[in-house]
Amino acid sequence: MKDLSILIISWNTVDMLRDVLASTFAGLGNLDAEVIVIDNASEDGSPDMVAAEFPDAILVRNTDNTGFAAANNQAMDMARGRYFLLLNSDTIVHGDVIPASLAYLERTPQAGAMGCRVLNTDGTVQMTCGAWPSLLNLVLLTSGLWKLRRPAFLSRYQMGTWMRDSERPVDVISGCYLLVRRPMVDEIGHLDESFFFYGEETDWCRRIRDAGHLLMFAPVGEITHHGGGSVKKLNHKRDIMLTEALVHLHRKHNGLLPATMAWTILNSFNLSRAAFWSLAALARPSERARERATHFRRVLAGARATWSSTTA
Repeated sequence: MKDLSILIISWNTVDMLRDVLASTFAGLGNLDAEVIVIDNASEDGSPDMVAAEFPDAILVRNTDNTGFAAANNQAMDMARGRYFLLLNSDTIVHGDVIPASLAYLERTPQAGAMGCRVLNTDGTVQMTCGAWPSLLNLVLLTSGLWKLRRPAFLSRYQMGTWMRDSERPVDVISGCYLLVRRPMVDEIGHLDESFFFYGEETDWCRRIRDAGHLLMFAPVGEITHHGGGSVKKLNHKRDIMLTEALVHLHRKHNGLLPATMAWTILNSFNLSRAAFWSLAALARPSERARERATHFRRVLAGARATWSSTTA
């Protein structure tokens, strides 16, 4: 059995995929690791690039976009590592963060999974690893109060007063860099494939915690997460899918009433944004105002689908 299986899901991010693969192979150190790339029917030449430039990677060419959860499950089923690292295709691995992360879990048996420090493209700290998206946290998020640093309570969802410079347990670890133990996955099961693109790692983290394992953030090293690699191609569908995922999370873990409240909170926000940008486009016409108004109107048009698909 290998030390580690690194799972990368690809969908139309050829240049970013090249960068993450190059940095990953360069950062493995002495680990006996395998890199598995599941390509979800990319149309930009991604799988051909992997085959030509990274022959040591294990490449699977899916004929359809099966989604993030299903593709990761596919990779885990074929993986041979004692640990699994979920790594986004729009990231860059820095230094020895991968071996350091593995060493951290080796000496922290109470932790079922861990995440590292994540940077934005400009080098600022990305607010990954945070709290469960409770109804209160959704209110703080949609109201914009989460942006305030004082009192600290207001930024609790993304833990905005914490600069990710200290070790601590968290509720949720971002799927852009999520290291888990194989035995734990055997215990709690794979990612829930009813989540297509968002929410799957949040649900997984909840199940990990419910099984009695700690989720730990540890500043053992850094990656850069550009963000928006595959997401940029989703346009307004991104917000529809995000709303759907959050409602689904509440339906699955908290019941119908909390799911109803989550749907109401999120779509009230979308309604307010659609009204604001529509009025802005009338009062002072601009390309940005028109684009934002159209965006949120399209999101609202999908509101009924976000309800029916997650509460059936």
